Amino acid sequence: MSRMSAAERRPALIEAGLRVIARAGISGASTRAIVAEAGMSLASFHYAFESREAFLDELTATVVVRETQAVLPLPEVDGDLRDVIEAGFLRYLEHLRADPAHEQAMLELTQHALREPERHPLAVAQYRRYADFAEEALTLAAERAGVSWRSPVSEVAGVLVAFSDGITLNWLVHRDDHAARAAARAAADALSRMADSQ
Repeated sequence: MSRMSAAERRPALIEAGLRVIARAGISGASTRAIVAEAGMSLASFHYAFESREAFLDELTATVVVRETQAVLPLPEVDGDLRDVIEAGFLRYLEHLRADPAHEQAMLELTQHALREPERHPLAVAQYRRYADFAEEALTLAAERAGVSWRSPVSEVAGVLVAFSDGITLNWLVHRDDHAARAAARAAADALSRMADSQ
C-alpha cells in the first residue's frame, strides 16, 4: 500500500475492522486480522491507533454516527406523528438491510464491552449516544407534527432505543422484512401514544 497518513489509514482500518468483526466476531478481530483485511502492515495499525481498545472506541463511534446519518434528517412525510415515526423506523430498516454487517459488529462490540468491566463505560457511552440521537429525532418529529410529549422526551427516547434494538436483532436473526415493517408500525403506534393527541 502506498504511503498514507494516519488520518487516511484510520478509515480504511475501521472498514476492515467492521468486516472482520461481522465475519469472525470480536475474538477474531486481532490487530493482525484487521491489518490483513486492510492490506496494511501491523506497524500501520500502531501508527494510526494507540491500542486495539482505542481502535474499538473509534469503530463504535463511527457506526453510531452512520446510524444517525441514516435516519436524520427525518424524511419529509405528509401525516401525523405516528407516520413521521414510522418513516424514521423504515429509513433505519433500509440502512440495516443495506449493510447488516455494521449492526452485527455493533452487537459484538456491545457484548464485548459488557463482558469486560473496564470496557463497560463504552457500552454506556454507546447507548447514551443512541438516546441522544433518539431525543433529537423525537423532538424534531413532535415539532413537525405540532404535538408535545406527555413524558420527558428522554423517557420516550429510551423506549425508542429499546424498540430499535428488538427490531434490529429480530431482523438480523430472521431477515424478514415484512415482520420488521410490522414491528416498526407497532413501535410507531406505541410511541405516538406517548404524545398529546393531535
